[in-house]
Amino acid sequence: MTYTYIMLIVLSTVIGFGAQWYVNRQIKKYSSIRSSFGLNGRQMGANMLSYHGVQGVQFRQGGEGEDHFDPRDNSVTLDPHAFNQPSITAIATGCHEVGHACQFAQGYAPMKIRSSLVPVVNFASNAWMIVFVAGIFLNMVGLVNLAILLYAFAVLFHLVTLPVELNASHRAMDYLVAAGLPEQERAGAFSVLRACALTYVAAALVSAIQLLYLLQARNN
Repeated sequence: MTYTYIMLIVLSTVIGFGAQWYVNRQIKKYSSIRSSFGLNGRQMGANMLSYHGVQGVQFRQGGEGEDHFDPRDNSVTLDPHAFNQPSITAIATGCHEVGHACQFAQGYAPMKIRSSLVPVVNFASNAWMIVFVAGIFLNMVGLVNLAILLYAFAVLFHLVTLPVELNASHRAMDYLVAAGLPEQERAGAFSVLRACALTYVAAALVSAIQLLYLLQARNN
């Protein structure tokens, strides 16, 4: 393990923990501030669906921190707070996930690309390190190159995820403005969505740095 790789691990850890700390701070801050609408994330999300004329989306309550849209069954899962509480964090979260449902309903191209990459990325994420280590021990450049190619698919997934997540947050904010959410509350919702977007930026940055290191190590 080289000094450069150790520094890469440290840098990745700092970026990851820093982003997560900021997200948790913003989520906690605005989870205690009640929205003047008095609606929870599920209700606000349902209103956003009606506003856009999107039908057939089911809402489910998930576990702690479990917020996502699943295109396989056209469902939105929200964690207990977002599902039940009328806070700024809850409505921002609900509208963000509904933003994904709107993307799916409207055939948003980056979402289609990301969905098509999922099977490949699931395989690549589990296989690239095994192939890479095997290539080093067997001194087979072909295996090392294959490992880097597999990892590149994971990097591509992170990069494609960025516009998907940013667009969902943009849709959420547009709806909150259209719905008449007071400016101060909109600022809070934006802070929550911006913090969450930072985690995707951090993941993309870390994966890109790792890929550059692998390419440099191969050339050396």
